[in-house]
This record gives sequence, C-alpha cells and structure tokens, in this order.
Amino acid sequence: MQSGYVLDFSDRTFGDFFCTEVGIDPDAAPGSWLFSAYGTSKAKRLRSFIARAQPHLVARTLRALWEYRENNVLGGSGAREERLKEVYFKIVGKFEGEEHTIDATGIEAFEANETLQELVAAIRRDLDAGRPNAGLDRLHTYCMKRFASLVIKHGGEPCGENDALHARVGKYVKALRAERSLTEMSERIIKSSISTFEAMNSIRNNQSFAHDKEALVPMEEAKFIYDSVTALLRFIKAVDAQKFED
Repeated sequence: MQSGYVLDFSDRTFGDFFCTEVGIDPDAAPGSWLFSAYGTSKAKRLRSFIARAQPHLVARTLRALWEYRENNVLGGSGAREERLKEVYFKIVGKFEGEEHTIDATGIEAFEANETLQELVAAIRRDLDAGRPNAGLDRLHTYCMKRFASLVIKHGGEPCGENDALHARVGKYVKALRAERSLTEMSERIIKSSISTFEAMNSIRNNQSFAHDKEALVPMEEAKFIYDSVTALLRFIKAVDAQKFED
C-alpha cells in the first residue's frame, strides 16, 4: 500500500466494501473516527482502522480483504504467494487472539424512555466502534440515571437533581445492605464502588467529550473503567432479577 492505494478499490468501492463486509461506513459517524488518524488516502485510512478498531473487527476485515484479493485481483502464484499467505494469516491470528470485547449486558434501557434508549444505543455504538474512551461521559450519564432509579426501586430516599454520582451510588448501597446479607468480600467491593464512582466524576469533567478537552482517557484505561463499571452493573441486574422475581 505504499502508493496510497488498497488493491483495486476506488474511494466509492472502498467505502462499499467496509459497509458490506464489516458493517461500518468509513465516511459517516460514528465509524469515520476509526479511519481518520493518519490521512485521507485509502492506505492511510486502512492503517488507521487497523490501529483503532477492535481486534475482532480488524481480523474480519483482513480476512475479507484476502478473499476479495483472491476473487477480484490478479495475485501471484507459487512459493512466494504461499509464503505471503502464511505470514498474512499469522497476523490475522494475532488480532483474533487479542480480542477484548467489553461485556455491556449490564447497560440496558431499564425503563420505557426514549431518551434512555438512545443513550444506551449511543454507548453501544461507541463500544462497537472500538472507542470506549469517547463514550465515558455517556456512561457517566447512564449511571446517574440508573442509580437514581435503583434508589427509588429499593425504597431509599429519592436522589436530588444536584446529587453527584457517588452520592447516588451511596444511597443505593445503603438500601442494598439494608435488605440483603452480603459476604464480607462482596460488601467491601460494593462499598468501595462509592469512591470509584466519585473518581468517575473527574473523568467525566476533565477527560471526556462532556467538555472541550483535548486529552481523553487512554484506550486501555477506558476499557478497564468500562469493565469495572459494567461488572457492578451486571451484579446489580442479577440481584434485582432475584429480588423482584421472588
């Protein structure tokens, strides 16, 4: 791709390929973010996608590109071609082995509300696009709504409009401990979540798109934050399912 081209793609067919094979439009939000790191040539856009997209999407793309090459572009033959294919699919295998998909099953529309449904959809779009750091402000907003709802559901004192996220979490933890006996370890983890969510206020205000900030949370840290928050949300979902089914 040294010339800037990718196989025999035009700008239009390059976009069509990603829409059809990967389900991402390189020219429209939110997917366009994945292609914008290095420049506007097709080769630079592909390199950007490989650098930014989730590993499983990169692997799917590379497999589809090889299939397209075999079916539509005159390739080589013989030992050199076999060696190229061997090296290529070793790279594909590395991406498949590096997959890190955030389990977002705890993030759901917990009540019939169009705004909440769109918020959940926006969070999932960011995760599908491989950019959890871009959605941390929305995750904060979701948690504000979720814990306010949980406090009421569990009979606690309703949250005020000015109650910060960690205060809402604290009210929920108080209500949960009053109605359920937890193991010592679970109780410690739940109680520590209050200070965890207090730190999330700073992330939202200083390292997210909630305000005009240049420095977002690094990608690996954003994944870690999501994994930690969603683990608690999944636990809460399981606890609620048990309580309100009994």
